[in-house]
Amino acid sequence: MPSFEIILSAFLAISLTASIISSRARAPYTIILVLFGVAIAGSSLSSILGVSLLYDSLVGGGLFVGLVLPPLLFETTMNIRFEEFRAVARPALRLATIGVVIATVVGGLFLWQIVQLPLLPSFLFASIIAPTDTATVLEIFRRARLPRKLSALMETEAVFNDATGITIFTILLTSLDVSRLSLVRAATSFAEIFGGGVIVGLLVALSAHFLSRLVADPMSETMITITTVYGSYTVATALGFSGIVAVAIAGLYYGNSTVRTWVLPQTTRTVRNFWRIMAFIANSLAFLYIGLSTDLARIRADLLPIGLAFTAVTIARFSSVYPLLGTSKISGEPIPRTWKNVAMLGGMRGALSIALVASLPATIPSRDVITSMVLGVAFLSIILQGPLLSSYVRRKFPRKVEVSPLSRKF
Repeated sequence: MPSFEIILSAFLAISLTASIISSRARAPYTIILVLFGVAIAGSSLSSILGVSLLYDSLVGGGLFVGLVLPPLLFETTMNIRFEEFRAVARPALRLATIGVVIATVVGGLFLWQIVQLPLLPSFLFASIIAPTDTATVLEIFRRARLPRKLSALMETEAVFNDATGITIFTILLTSLDVSRLSLVRAATSFAEIFGGGVIVGLLVALSAHFLSRLVADPMSETMITITTVYGSYTVATALGFSGIVAVAIAGLYYGNSTVRTWVLPQTTRTVRNFWRIMAFIANSLAFLYIGLSTDLARIRADLLPIGLAFTAVTIARFSSVYPLLGTSKISGEPIPRTWKNVAMLGGMRGALSIALVASLPATIPSRDVITSMVLGVAFLSIILQGPLLSSYVRRKFPRKVEVSPLSRKF
């Protein structure tokens, strides 16, 4: 079995190679990493590089959600200005909560009534695939030239809708019968999980805020942020709340209060640079993970159900984005249609959905079909929607548009 050193060296070499190719060919770094993963998974390199060990650790050990997502969430929310967050909070949170519920219901009904998939597998798949993938969306929008509020809208939705999707998925999985699901119990459970995450995130962020008063050197401050990120996630998860929401709230508070109050400018630069690197590594791992999870032979064999599933996901996203954003305003102004189109195209799926489907018990009916559909939709989403979004953004938002401070290229 390959050693950890070999696996780590291989991962760093692949990330570096993909970054160089992306820079030279001006191709999306994310797509190159996914294709690298697909090629490795289908070759003899899979056993040499310990792909199965890495995959089992990420999924079976729960490392993906607990280790990879927190840096992405913290680095993003730490850089969202509170003024921008306040302007987009209502429509973004509507998409992240009500939007995920609408997408789950519409997608589940489509598969159940139109495709004739059994009831429980239809809604389980819909709940797994309904939330947009944090790693995918954040990476795409970091590289896109967009108005700052549009970037904040999409990034805020991506950060918070994971919690909604995981909650709905957990409720459905424990109910095992959608027809007997109590909506009141489901709503109460969601409120507890989401609200508890907010409270834990605030408490941990406040503790970090006061600790920052006691230190002045960049290294100590960086350690405080690391403790804040993984401490908020661990505490919230241990209490049965959303660790994802806790990290997001901690990041918002740190970036808009602690940094502006106690942290020296030089220290702030060190902390931000550290989390940029951490986010880059986490992004690389997430997209490589998507590629390693993709079996092209399986996708070809299940092309029809995957195509129907992709259709269901597209209809579900349309049903949530345009009605919710159509009745929302940002800074008192209606949301432009181009922004709605960006939100539609930006609703990509990826690593989180793959991690959720891998956690399905073997006794779940149609588990293999659900798995194939999730893997296929995630792959098609990255390969098709990513280039479409980039092309649309270049046409509708020329380079003279002010670049978002979140739109940094690593």
